[in-house]
Amino acid sequence: MTIEERDQIFEDPPEDEEEEEEEDEDEEDLVDPRDEVVEKCEEHCTAVKAELEACTDRVNSRPGTEETCEQELFDFLHCVDHCVNWAKNAGSLQMTHPSEVVGII
Repeated sequence: MTIEERDQIFEDPPEDEEEEEEEDEDEEDLVDPRDEVVEKCEEHCTAVKAELEACTDRVNSRPGTEETCEQELFDFLHCVDHCVNWAKNAGSLQMTHPSEVVGII
């Protein structure tokens, strides 16, 4: 047996182009359900997001400033995380903030 014959035996079989296209289509259809919850939670945290955007604009308008907006970013991320965790613990994707439910807060 020659080296070429051996290599052909152990070579991966060529994949059909149709199979590759189907795999690509399947991959495109996958959507992480958490993304939907995060997006709705970001809408819920508009006041904190506005503070972050105002700080970012302020920092970008001042060359050489030492301000970083770190606290505003942490506040926004905390708000979103709190909302996502609440939705997860509630067991549904319906986005009602706990403060809107009588007796929770």
